[in-house]
Formats: sequence, structure tokens, C-alpha cells
Amino acid sequence: MYCERCGAQIVAESRFCAGCGRSFEPVLMRPSDGRVNRHVRLLGILWIALGALRLVAAAALYTVGRFVVLHMPIPPMPERFVGGLLTLVASFFMLKAILALVAGWGLLDYQPWARIFALVLGFLALLLPPVGTALGVYTLWVLLPEQSEREYRALAQTA
Repeated sequence: MYCERCGAQIVAESRFCAGCGRSFEPVLMRPSDGRVNRHVRLLGILWIALGALRLVAAAALYTVGRFVVLHMPIPPMPERFVGGLLTLVASFFMLKAILALVAGWGLLDYQPWARIFALVLGFLALLLPPVGTALGVYTLWVLLPEQSEREYRALAQTA
């Protein structure tokens, strides 16, 4: 091994060059460049984005259910039914949004439980075309293989 600055020969264990005095910093180990490490950050961001979109949809449905339907010129009984139904659907969207946000946060933080949680949500998202299906397929492609399990477990332990 030779010094990059002066070209003097260096002993492998030395921390300084004998010729010019340049210090050699220890080489830091990079995390694995496996498939999971390359894709899990994007996957977490996509789950958070989907959760945010679902939060917007839930807020819109709740607003329509609570305020707009109450002022429609229809008889009182269907008005309450439609408002209650929209509120129920908004609550369902809110639950789905919270689950997506938790999955995204867990993946970004390399939580040990987040891989299985995201896989379950990925399987369920396959039934919601087109965005849910695309995210579900991507989630399964990144996290489902056995090699991905080992790599994610190693990343979770080092995080």
C-alpha cells in the first residue's frame, strides 16, 4: 500500500504516512447495498404518501357527511342516513390512513415489526386498483422473498 499524497510505502497497520505525515482515517463500513436497503426508504415514503391521501379523502367525506348533507333539501330521515353513512365511510378511510402511516413510519425507522405489517397491508392493497395494486405489488416485490427477510432483520438490528 502506498500514500496517495507522496507515494511512500505504508505499513498496513500505520495511521500516519512516514514520508509526509498524512493521517489515514479508518474506513467506515457501508450498509449492505442489497435490494431491501435500496428500496425500503422509497417504500416507506410511498406508504406515508398513501396515508396522507387517505387522510384527505377521509376529511372530505367527513365534511360532506357532517355539513353539506345537513343542508340539503331532502326529508330528515334520509338526510341523517346519508350523513351517517358518509361519516362511517370517512372513519373507514381514516383507519386505512392511520395503518398506512404507521407502516410507512415503521419502514423508514427499520422497526422489526414493520416488514410483516407492510406485507399484510400490501396484500390487502392488491384489491384497490390502480394505486393500491401498484403499491401492493411493489411492497411484495421488495419485502416478501426470504433473502429480503434476512436483509431487513439485519438492517433493523443495526438501526
